[in-house]
Amino acid sequence: MADDPAGLSLPWLRVSAGDSVAVALQDLAAGYVIGIDGREIVLRSDVPKGHKIALKDIQAGDEIIKLGFSIGRASQDIAAGEHVHAHNLVTGLSGLEAYSYQPTSVTTPPALMEATFEGYRRADGQVGIRNEIWILCTVGCVAKTSEKLARVASERFRGRVDGIHALTHPLGCSQLGDDLDHTRKLLASLAMHPNAGGVLIVGLGCENNQLSALIREIDRPADRLKYFAAQMVEDEHEAGLEALEALVAVVEKDRRETCSVRDLTIGVKCGGSDAFSGLTANPLVGLIADRVAFAGGRAIMTEIPEVFGAERGLMNRAKDEKVFHDVVEVVNDFKTYFIEHKQPVFENPSPGNKAGGITTLEEKSLGAVQKGGHSPLNAVMRYGERAHERGLSLLEAPGNDAVSSTALTAAGAVIVLFTTGRGTPLGFPAPTLKIASNSALAARKPGWIDFNAGQVLEGRTLEQTADDLMDLIIKTASGRPACNETNDEREIAIWKNGVTL
Repeated sequence: MADDPAGLSLPWLRVSAGDSVAVALQDLAAGYVIGIDGREIVLRSDVPKGHKIALKDIQAGDEIIKLGFSIGRASQDIAAGEHVHAHNLVTGLSGLEAYSYQPTSVTTPPALMEATFEGYRRADGQVGIRNEIWILCTVGCVAKTSEKLARVASERFRGRVDGIHALTHPLGCSQLGDDLDHTRKLLASLAMHPNAGGVLIVGLGCENNQLSALIREIDRPADRLKYFAAQMVEDEHEAGLEALEALVAVVEKDRRETCSVRDLTIGVKCGGSDAFSGLTANPLVGLIADRVAFAGGRAIMTEIPEVFGAERGLMNRAKDEKVFHDVVEVVNDFKTYFIEHKQPVFENPSPGNKAGGITTLEEKSLGAVQKGGHSPLNAVMRYGERAHERGLSLLEAPGNDAVSSTALTAAGAVIVLFTTGRGTPLGFPAPTLKIASNSALAARKPGWIDFNAGQVLEGRTLEQTADDLMDLIIKTASGRPACNETNDEREIAIWKNGVTL
């Protein structure tokens, strides 16, 4: 951002001094003149907002540099001033790679131990920011039963707890082996989430995901966990409401108390990214992740396919060689998953990403990993596992918004910071703060967007904007509803990665 340090008033931006491309901050017409490094570059065609402009002549096969790193190779000669996108830029990624541990030093910022919020301290030491009752189903066959119970109970027990929500899914039967284990592990982890003061598990009776096996994996006080199989009771609605009434009687006694940032577990996620996500929203969330991590809290990042091309920087932040090898293993396992299904590892970005100016997976990944800030990487978790290490952790999950955000919640994130350049109404069981990468989206979708990171391109610094976002996080943790809660957008999705019987 050194080209316009006074206020980013130029309509284009070179992010790092050695970059061979700039980003258009607004739609630019052919003939527009860029003055840079004592030279004048004339745009040879119209360049849409968020898209890239060549700052020098680039030969076919040369690496194209953005954010200080390669985002792929030129597929043809590119002249200075040309629009750089999918027609002349291709990925440099292919298959598995070899990695070596080259640890980088990390500067420790001041911890924010003085920041506090009003949360719910649970018996197991976790701290939640909501006092809800969650209804989970073992199998999709009783999903509608669970949803009806939630609707009726929400009316009957209105105002006594923060909410009663059915978190349903279509799986739980016709699954085998690891696929079934993943479903069971994820549901068990959700059932132990601190935002749920109580949990009701509704089973059917004949499903592969047997209720008894699931209950054995859940560690909750008996008065905060109820369950039944619908085939085994005369009236499943009566049984469910009786169980919910007992849970409400316990959960409604819980009270908020003052907690520190050390008690926070946040999940960081991006979806519907544009070219500004890696310049505004993701670096902003990275500052928050650092503040929480260095304060002794937990920050969790995921979306393994969206670190491909940027994984080395993350690997070299591993706190030790064991964590380094854990990162290598989870990255290569995910690449192998693609290869075994005869899919290229670079089948990304999405059409929406490309429309917003992102061309290759390397470019998307270099922006995406900024959500993890710069603190040491202390742990790697497999899908469905819960976070125990403090600081920054990496969680195995795909890039799909619903699957990865559900995994973050199951891992213990009590709030999800979700950056977006295109916008989405989707929300998850934990409050999901939508952070717009650009001001136009924030203005167009105020019912979806909780925070505008686009202001960092309008004269406000990242640090100042991070202060404002941290204030919103504290207020949300203390009870202020996120847009997804106001809109009643709460979904879960389970990663289905096995055969179906």
